[in-house]
Amino acid sequence: MNIEVRTDRPYTVTVERGALDRAGELLRPLKKPGTRVMLISDSNVMPLYGRRLRESLEGVGFPVSEFIFPAGEEHKQIDTVCDMYRALSEGGFTRTDLIVTLGGGVTGDMGGFAAATFLRGMDFAQVPTTVVSQADASVGGKTGVDLPFGKNLVGAFHQPIAVISDPDALSTLPKHYFNDGLGEVIKHGAIADKELFEALERGGAQEQSIALEDLEQVMGRSVSIKRDFVEADTKDTGRRMILNFGHTCGHALEKLHGFRDISHGEAVGIGMVLACKAGERLGVTEPGTGERIAGALKKYGMPTEPGFAMEEIVAATALDKKSDGDTVRFILLPRIGESLIRPMTRKELLEALS
Repeated sequence: MNIEVRTDRPYTVTVERGALDRAGELLRPLKKPGTRVMLISDSNVMPLYGRRLRESLEGVGFPVSEFIFPAGEEHKQIDTVCDMYRALSEGGFTRTDLIVTLGGGVTGDMGGFAAATFLRGMDFAQVPTTVVSQADASVGGKTGVDLPFGKNLVGAFHQPIAVISDPDALSTLPKHYFNDGLGEVIKHGAIADKELFEALERGGAQEQSIALEDLEQVMGRSVSIKRDFVEADTKDTGRRMILNFGHTCGHALEKLHGFRDISHGEAVGIGMVLACKAGERLGVTEPGTGERIAGALKKYGMPTEPGFAMEEIVAATALDKKSDGDTVRFILLPRIGESLIRPMTRKELLEALS
């Protein structure tokens, strides 16, 4: 399926089995003949899919260079992006050339940030290979890196010229990472698609089952939800913040773990449970919603308990991007499939969570 994203720079998200081998064909109409490509990937994904993608790009006439960085969230740092700049500079890349990112959210975020900032901006395309990146991170134009004291604190909005999403690439994900990625899909269902949430709720971890006929359909539905929020609020100043459901506490947990030992999906899952329980105490969220989300997460082997005191979690939200002074715009669910933004002070947040 082809999903159009109409932002300041419209583009198409192609969700299709086998699309990886058609990447060159899909990108050829978007760039001039002879355009050079810097293929950016990590040390886990490049050996799996790099050759196929490179052959697809070279097959339609794109000269291809490669930049490979060590896999892992801990490498989502300015130093890694500086290494990308060096490779682009030494390779003689210009603003008319193209970066293509191959991998998960870390690769897309950093490669996109390099594209947004090298020579004040060059085009990039995303070829996501994880559930998180196919369902969420590759769409919307958010790029950036982590800092030692906070997640995604340096970045830019820079829309890709295309997203090429091949669900077959998910077949090589270890079961843990596949299920972990469903945390973002569960989030999309929770905030905007009751039927999608209920389908995931009925599923389970056996054979990576998700109680839906087709993984292509699941990714497409999730991308469509993300697309609707992005089109309504490209710069993330209003309604799009709802996509951060679970992320205020989730990012705080990642920070408390030093960006190790807990994945993004696990942290967001716990954050969703905490947000629902806070909403229930505030009388905003339908009772039992937190338990429903926790039950869905447990089906896919994901944790639901934070392991830190609420005072520590709230203190770690100090640099949350949804903050306005001491007020954080917290995302709550009245019920599954509905969502709202609730501004509150950190003192009020702590009281609601405690």
